[in-house]
Amino acid sequence: MDKIVCKCGHVNPAGTELCESCGRPLSQHSKDQKLVDMRYEGSARRSQTYNKTIIDKIWNFFSSVKVGMWIIVAILVAAAIGTILPQVFYVPATREEDIAAYYERVYGWFGTLYYELGLSDLYSSWWFQTLVGMLGISLVIASLDRVIPLYKSLKRQKTKRHVSFLKRQRVYGEGEVESPVESLEKAEEKLKALKYNVKREGNAILAEKGRFSRWGPYVNHLGLILFLLGVMMRAIPGFYVDETMWIREGETLYIPQTDGYFLESKQFIYETYTKEESEEVFGEALDRVGSIAKNYQTDIALYKGPDDAIAGHPEDLKLVKEESIQVNEPLKFDNFSVFQMDFRLNELKSMTFHLEDKETGTNHGQFTVELSNPQSMYELNDGYKVEIVDYYANFSGFIDGEPQSETPEPKNPAFLMKMYSPEFPKGESSFVMIQNTLEPLGETAHKVKFESVETRDMSGLTIRKDLTLPILMLGGLIFMIGVAQGSYWNHRRIWLQYLEDGKMVVAAHTNKNWMSVKKDIDEVSKVTNIPPYEDQQDLDTKLEKEEIQEGEK
Repeated sequence: MDKIVCKCGHVNPAGTELCESCGRPLSQHSKDQKLVDMRYEGSARRSQTYNKTIIDKIWNFFSSVKVGMWIIVAILVAAAIGTILPQVFYVPATREEDIAAYYERVYGWFGTLYYELGLSDLYSSWWFQTLVGMLGISLVIASLDRVIPLYKSLKRQKTKRHVSFLKRQRVYGEGEVESPVESLEKAEEKLKALKYNVKREGNAILAEKGRFSRWGPYVNHLGLILFLLGVMMRAIPGFYVDETMWIREGETLYIPQTDGYFLESKQFIYETYTKEESEEVFGEALDRVGSIAKNYQTDIALYKGPDDAIAGHPEDLKLVKEESIQVNEPLKFDNFSVFQMDFRLNELKSMTFHLEDKETGTNHGQFTVELSNPQSMYELNDGYKVEIVDYYANFSGFIDGEPQSETPEPKNPAFLMKMYSPEFPKGESSFVMIQNTLEPLGETAHKVKFESVETRDMSGLTIRKDLTLPILMLGGLIFMIGVAQGSYWNHRRIWLQYLEDGKMVVAAHTNKNWMSVKKDIDEVSKVTNIPPYEDQQDLDTKLEKEEIQEGEK
């Protein structure tokens, strides 16, 4: 597009409303306005100048503030939908079929629909990430579309401006004054005393301060862009880990998402306040609830496998360190933190039985079943043995004659066993529970009798790694700097110009807090002669009110 040459000779980019050099209105629109639009100093914005190519249309789409607001609304609505049901990382299942079954079992048809639409993993879904990416693009383009021409315009602004520019400022005054040159000199000194940056060009003065506040909104955008970048980086493998693991006392397990690290739970400690030591603080609460946790911790050993080991295989482990994990005192290693988040007390560890002759009461041998890893066959005395045909860790009843297990945790274990003896070499079947024994295939001569149970505690641990945190914090810090920059300072400019016709002109502009700039002009007028000024916007408002009142009469 053709560039615009001002009468002053300055060549302006196409689309410029006010001459970058003298401020003279260039378009008919700006000439018709009583007050100039100083939001972007009348500079040419790409989105308002070019609209022919596909790149122009994409640029114009993302530079629109309305489009940006609608994208934010869409993200907020999506995020709100994501809070209706728990997200998939809070569901106690890892396999897809188990996750789908969980939503169906707990939330019915709505849970199934929620899962099928992908809302259960909303924040990692491609379309949510696309919305976040679109918001980032909108912030970048909207910022570039405005900040570059604004920067150029402010950097190139001249001290002496055309009177048509000054007349269109909201605060304006003109008149003849005594000793104009001396008045300008005194005004210059006073403005400097008021902390203005003052430039003098012949009989013109431009006093300016607080220009940096104009960049506050764009500093905000930069902070938001960094913040969104950090959020999107969480989807990249290795940058963000938030896993949970349950580990029983004595177990050694692979730590999810780590590079060959294993954790051994040596001991879980649970302590509560006694009545004596908690009398002052928890006295009444202790009477009401019975016990209050004082400390729960897991004493652990951290191991590292060899670099060429198969993932998850506990072979040739080397001890890294031993520590105690307590609330707010996590185990830390290689950017990972392991937090104590939960616990379960007295989980069944093993059950001890013996095989007994029902008629004589003869004990043919004892065996212990490790509930986390039961053997299939237990050899007893004199050729007697017991086979575990099937194991139901959390027996919940029969459906169509088939035993069911609600969860894999050994909360209510039951066993389908086969008892072998010299009298019955093909075995007798029995269904054994903690306090009951069934004989589904007929009465048996032997029975498995429960003797004792051993329990142990479990620790619920959360494994966290967040390499995006520094980026998020930096983005948040820059955003808050932008908020303070744009909120607590304002960009003030005062023009004083002695014209050839013998009149002096005073004009002023600020992006907010007009009382402040008027107060500064009043301070200058106390020490020197400058013409009185008017707030042209207040004048217009006053005239409109008078016209309305006249019409009502």
